Amino acid sequence: MATGKSWSRWFAPLAAILMVVSLSGCFDKEGDQRKAFIDFLQNTVMRSGERLPTLTTDQRKQFGPLVSDYAILYGFAQQMNQAMDDGMRPVADSVNSIRVPQDYVTQSGPLRQANGSLNVLGQQVQNAKMQADSARSTLKQPDELKAVYDKVYQKVVTAPAEAMAPLIPAAQTFTAQLVQVGDFIQQQGTQVGFTAGGIQFPTSQQASQYNSLIAPLASQHQAFMQAYSTAKNAMQ
Repeated sequence: MATGKSWSRWFAPLAAILMVVSLSGCFDKEGDQRKAFIDFLQNTVMRSGERLPTLTTDQRKQFGPLVSDYAILYGFAQQMNQAMDDGMRPVADSVNSIRVPQDYVTQSGPLRQANGSLNVLGQQVQNAKMQADSARSTLKQPDELKAVYDKVYQKVVTAPAEAMAPLIPAAQTFTAQLVQVGDFIQQQGTQVGFTAGGIQFPTSQQASQYNSLIAPLASQHQAFMQAYSTAKNAMQ
């Protein structure tokens, strides 16, 4: 019996030590994952351009469950890149292609199509932001990680979403006006003459209508390009 009690006395502290070692190992692993993820956010994500990097297999192992935290950032960035590629770059490309009055006609088709896609783009961006905000609200992050993550979230999600807000209506207004100019020129048929990069109409009424249509373009172009540049910089 004495021997049994002796073994019991020795076993109890040994079990406690093993438990502490096991728990410590678990906490160390979480700490290592958090440290690796914070380093990645600070030195890779914050310094990346508009294209966030895809996680490698090794990084997924290093970050563990924090991979899902990154997925919120990465998913929103992907949607924003698609919005710029599908919605805004076609507008910018068509605008940059207009150098002489004939180009209003040749670019009216692409601009009309781009304008149509802009109608749903704003809602898509808003929905993407709401999804990201909702997913972020469920995260339970230690203060050390949260402080860094909040800065990254501002850069990757909040700032680009806010920059898109004025860009979309500016693009809609500008493209709609460009389409009107192209349509007007096309409606005049053979009455229109193009010479030395200019345009001629047979009547003063037609010329006056044309001038009224192109009058707002300078200010609309400036508003669009400023908003476009701001959005691009926000995604850098």
